[in-house]
Amino acid sequence: MNCFYTRFCERFSLQVPIIQAGMAGGIVSSELVAAVSEAGGLGTLAGAYVKPDDLRRSIRRVKELTKQPFSVNLLLYEEPGAYAVTPELVDWLNGIRSELGLAPWDGEIPGSTDEVDECFSVILEEKVPVFSVAFALPGKYGSAAKAAGMKLIGMATTLDEAKALHAAGVDAIVAQGGEAGGHRGTFSVEGKPAGESVGTMALVPLLVDALPDTPIVAAGGIMDGRGLAAALSLGADAIQVGTRFLTCRESTAHVAYKERLLTAKETDPQITRAFSGRPARGIANRIMHRFAESGITALPYPVQNSLTREIRAAAARRNDAEYMSLWAGQGVAMVKEAGQSAAEIVEMYMAQAEEVVKRWR
Repeated sequence: MNCFYTRFCERFSLQVPIIQAGMAGGIVSSELVAAVSEAGGLGTLAGAYVKPDDLRRSIRRVKELTKQPFSVNLLLYEEPGAYAVTPELVDWLNGIRSELGLAPWDGEIPGSTDEVDECFSVILEEKVPVFSVAFALPGKYGSAAKAAGMKLIGMATTLDEAKALHAAGVDAIVAQGGEAGGHRGTFSVEGKPAGESVGTMALVPLLVDALPDTPIVAAGGIMDGRGLAAALSLGADAIQVGTRFLTCRESTAHVAYKERLLTAKETDPQITRAFSGRPARGIANRIMHRFAESGITALPYPVQNSLTREIRAAAARRNDAEYMSLWAGQGVAMVKEAGQSAAEIVEMYMAQAEEVVKRWR
């Protein structure tokens, strides 16, 4: 395994160059994070959509389960300016609500569940080893994290974003290719229906060449050890994996979500703004199709996310995947096994990567 011990491993005190992505929405448990860290990688808790007290409990649970480094991720964004709720959007929303047996929308915009400042205070107080951010530069949070001795990771979908993160003093940059599932870290999605979608194979070497002193982490469509070997051959120092961990034993993803992941085809993951207002890649279902057919424009993030929260909760209660946000990357068709442990998945990545290197030799 020595040939896979990169400068990222050295800088972050890891044994294997694998990050488990901090996927928000109640799908990543403390047990999953700790299991990945115990296996030598970097587990990541999602701090978005989580109350500060719940985040504190999750962090402390990780610490009970492992003494190895782990990360907490926050989504940083500016509150939206003026926006209009069109009659067409109300009709679409109420049509979906009716199908789930919910009363028509009352016109009230639910408040955001994000408490970024409070959650970051918890991260500081709990002395989390690694802090990662998406959607924006780390700003004041990054400065405070570095001052507290934390390692700092940022997400980039373009070279310009990566250069800005480098100037902000991050310790590593995740190069998120367009294949990645869920919300990618594009800083500004205005006028970009799908966000920035540069492929992983094109983005990684671009960042590696431009920022040779910064470890680059490849993300997007890396589903096994062959992808790990390919990423390292492009100059990456590690990989970030999300979708592949969703069906593992420690994942708290809904059972209907897991079942859909295991039967998905390679053409199923599509980009939509239906759920959150930001472009995100998920397995196409009824709500995504209905949104695309309507031709309406989503409200900005996180307003749209708040408006669809009750719909997603009702769908979960009904075990109805047609109305859930089924975030998944383009490699989801390669997920065929359920019930593996997170540690077994990490071991699988490393064993397959070693086989690739043996073939090369």
